[in-house]
Amino acid sequence: MKSLLLLPFAALLIAAKPAPVAPIPSIVAPAEVTANKANHLFLQLSSGGTVEIVLRPDLAPHHVERIQTLVRRGFYDGLTFHRVIPDFMAQGGDPKGTGEGGSDLPDLKAEFTSLPFLRGIVGAARTNSPDTANSQFFIMYTRHSELDENYTAIGRVVAGMDAADAIAPGEPPAQPTRIVHAYLGDAAPAQASTAAK
Repeated sequence: MKSLLLLPFAALLIAAKPAPVAPIPSIVAPAEVTANKANHLFLQLSSGGTVEIVLRPDLAPHHVERIQTLVRRGFYDGLTFHRVIPDFMAQGGDPKGTGEGGSDLPDLKAEFTSLPFLRGIVGAARTNSPDTANSQFFIMYTRHSELDENYTAIGRVVAGMDAADAIAPGEPPAQPTRIVHAYLGDAAPAQASTAAK
């Protein structure tokens, strides 16, 4: 009789078992991602210094492809960081400089992951709707867990975080920092002709 009473209780325990949780991705990119020079994005800044970002096609393949396409077009050269909030993030990549612009390419579907938005993580900026990322991105200054699984993480700063810290603050900044030239690791770091804007 005891075994019959325990059987329903055991079934409840099995049924109550939580669903398996996907592992949190490492903030360090896999070796094969790092080895590909096209996954290294360099931003030469008007305030001095260069920020190096390792892009994460293993986490956000469509967003990374978009960034690479736009960089190869010279899209980011001369654009400003138009929204820079100390202890939060620096946002750029808008040709209008207002936060309302994007490229001529269609918006992207969200590629949310559980990668935590820590200092140095680079994310795709969007409106309140998840599938509206286009060309804008942001660099995190501090940890903000409310962004986790709500924004697409596209990479991480691996060098030049001091240059990112020196981006002029403001919404918009009085004297905004510009991206003098953006290039990928598989291209030469030639100066952009639009840098004098």
